[in-house]
Amino acid sequence: MAKSLEIKVAPADLHNEAALRQALIRQGGLAPASVGEVRVVRRSIDARSSRPHFLLRVDVAAPGETFTPEAPYLESLGEVAEAPAVAIIGCGPAGMFAALELIELGLRPIIIERGKDVQERRRSLRAIQQFGEVDPNSNYCFGEGGAGTYSDGKLYTRSLKRGNYQKALQLLVEHGAQPDILIDAHPHIGSNKLPKVVANMRETIVAHGGEVRFGHRVIDLERDAQDLRALVIATENGETYRLSATAYIFATGHSARDIYHLLHRHGVRMEAKPFALGVRIEHPQPLIDEIQYGQREREENLPASSYKLVTQVQERGVFSFCMCPGGLVVPAATAPGEIVVNGMSLSRRDSPYANSGTVVAVEMEDLLPYASHGIFAGLAFQQAVEQAMFVAGDGTQRAPASRLTDFARQKLSHDLPATSYIPGLFPAPLHELLPAGIYTRLQEGVKDFGRKMRGYFTAEANVIGTESRTSSPVRIPRDRSTYQHPELPSLYPCGEGAGYAGGILSAAMDGQNVARAVAASVAAQPSAKHKHE
Repeated sequence: MAKSLEIKVAPADLHNEAALRQALIRQGGLAPASVGEVRVVRRSIDARSSRPHFLLRVDVAAPGETFTPEAPYLESLGEVAEAPAVAIIGCGPAGMFAALELIELGLRPIIIERGKDVQERRRSLRAIQQFGEVDPNSNYCFGEGGAGTYSDGKLYTRSLKRGNYQKALQLLVEHGAQPDILIDAHPHIGSNKLPKVVANMRETIVAHGGEVRFGHRVIDLERDAQDLRALVIATENGETYRLSATAYIFATGHSARDIYHLLHRHGVRMEAKPFALGVRIEHPQPLIDEIQYGQREREENLPASSYKLVTQVQERGVFSFCMCPGGLVVPAATAPGEIVVNGMSLSRRDSPYANSGTVVAVEMEDLLPYASHGIFAGLAFQQAVEQAMFVAGDGTQRAPASRLTDFARQKLSHDLPATSYIPGLFPAPLHELLPAGIYTRLQEGVKDFGRKMRGYFTAEANVIGTESRTSSPVRIPRDRSTYQHPELPSLYPCGEGAGYAGGILSAAMDGQNVARAVAASVAAQPSAKHKHE
């Protein structure tokens, strides 16, 4: 019978099987003859001591025994080309994982995606990076794979109880992700590897009878007093068509503002929700490594170090968000005339920079100046800040920035440190461009971060505006058990855009949960006439 043990190993010994076995014998009290096959099931870094080390949870089989591998989930997928159709609006993680789950449950997904496939998206990203040209349908937020595909691919989530976390990871591995994500405490794929994984997922969906339609955008709805009846879709070439399905999963992501307005025009109930807004702060990675590891040049196998910081200022949370060690800052605007920044890392996380969103919680009472916008007060707040950042610049995607120390002192920087942000930065009075309540809390928050993490508060760091798309400021309500909209039973709000997720894995699990709810609803009405296009 296998035993489970926890051991620690030096970074240099992480991939040394002999050293691993010696650690099991020495730390686990095992006799050498009792150590058979060894399987690492969990891996994390402990940097609290003077020298960082890896903590491993290891299963040890008796000699002669082996571990039975899990059966691939893809083997359970059948052909669904003739099955009832379910429309999915959005090809991000919520939409794609919902599609795979629907196929497993015998339903046919039709994904409607306004953006381009992962390969074509690269042209749109080059246009915004190099030329400041924003395609409102294909950018860092819109397109195959959603916002996470080209903005890091971090898979860490605290929402492990919200769904089948391990299944979501395993599906990523079965589509080409490195198996290490199954054991790492903070799994990460990287924006250079994730596009291929996403493309493989699409090929699976299509191979089993599903559809993915790129360059197709929902422009109108058909509904009556009882339910949603159909979608009106526009293609890239200007044609329109009507799509009717058994159910409609809205997994549009947190930046599809036109969808919120469309639903509102048709009287679909929505509600405002809290979110967060702030800046992205970029440090030299060696500085963060020195603070966290005590090593400016990391020893073998140690990844670029990260941090997580939080404090309270004036009854609001101020916290780091989407930290990207060894990463890049990227332009994430979804419309002309706005500056939005985000962070990403490649799989090796070998950029000389570390960046993190640093944001302030925005509550409903903070939106009173935008009360005339009703449930869209948060959207109006976001847009006002994003547009102010753009107006302060030269009409390109160059972003306003300040040295961290100048930012906290309400000073305009004379010059700025080097940056990973390709469009470039320019010195700007962020203390004037940000809303007063956001700035004053960030001002005190970063000072407190400097006290908690000695060396963080430095003139070597850039503060870049603005990090505004942390989550959706709008929620589309749904029943907790059926996942259906309370007034439109065939409408299933899903993922980040509906207000129920906050990253790749939480969105993926939400997509799986919604798909199961759809299948349960369809199964409960076996005599109902299925809708078709």
